Amino acid sequence: MLGAHLVRLIEKHAEELATGLTDKLRRCERTSGFRKLSREELQHGAADLYRNLGDWLLTKTDSDIELRYTRLGAHRAAQGVSSSQIVWAILMSKEHLWAFLQRESIADRAFELYGELEMLRLLDQFFDRAAYYSIVGMEQGEAAKEAA
Repeated sequence: MLGAHLVRLIEKHAEELATGLTDKLRRCERTSGFRKLSREELQHGAADLYRNLGDWLLTKTDSDIELRYTRLGAHRAAQGVSSSQIVWAILMSKEHLWAFLQRESIADRAFELYGELEMLRLLDQFFDRAAYYSIVGMEQGEAAKEAA
């Protein structure tokens, strides 16, 4: 598996990453709507993502990401979190992970570097799709609310 050691590193530090991200989400003015959610809900969601990242990157399909993140987007809309805030939260999730990887990982061989770059490309693609499908879910949730 390309970038396997990076995925294992992320999964091993899932709780630490989730705690840091939760703190950032609750402090940031651009994600102030997330303060309505319990710390435990935020922590659990972030830890679940980081703990299962290898599965999301390597075995899940675009349809799996669509299903998960349209549901999450609709759920966040029902909780009163704006679409701009959910996108910012996803971008923060990605940036938080990138910063962690920069601190923790150094490739010392060309093959390892190639594997890491491939894993990072998959990671970037995943977060971009998560942002898109979250907004789709939020729009569907808003439309359902208006129709009711």
